[in-house]
Amino acid sequence: MDRSIPMLLIGLIFGGGMGFVIAAANGITLDGHDHGAHGHGAQAAAHDHGAPIDLPAGSVTASARLEPDSVAGWNLFVEAQGFCFAPEHAGLADRKGEGHAHLYLNGAKIARLYGPAHHLDTLAPGDRLRVELNANDHRPLTVAGQPLAVELTVPDRPVGIRAGAEGLPDSAICAAP
Repeated sequence: MDRSIPMLLIGLIFGGGMGFVIAAANGITLDGHDHGAHGHGAQAAAHDHGAPIDLPAGSVTASARLEPDSVAGWNLFVEAQGFCFAPEHAGLADRKGEGHAHLYLNGAKIARLYGPAHHLDTLAPGDRLRVELNANDHRPLTVAGQPLAVELTVPDRPVGIRAGAEGLPDSAICAAP
């Protein structure tokens, strides 16, 4: 009797299991978030990135707009004054005026934003989006103790909406030092 198929299946099961064990031992999770990259270690589930960085009032302001995409879904644009996105410094020491954003959908974190634009495939009317600005080292940014964040609610029909400070220039990727 040919044993090649049962042996192949056994190999796949054990090989896949070993892959998961190796990934878990190195802090890699199925959501693509590498907990080993910024000092989580055993506290991986806690997601405590440290004490917030409180900024002077008026030093950084944020807004966001949500527009229907011309093909499908929605486009989110984050705008900030006194802040720029610095993807090459993510996970490194804090640098004044730069960082990234965390995107939440109905209270659950769904993405880390390293630039001012993000496409969302599907949103339902009434869904709540929250964009929070963070320092390079992942600590949340606050102003007067309040999170530096913008919240939007998806409208019933596909029209562009805006929230936060008005009239801000579009955020940009930080210029390379």
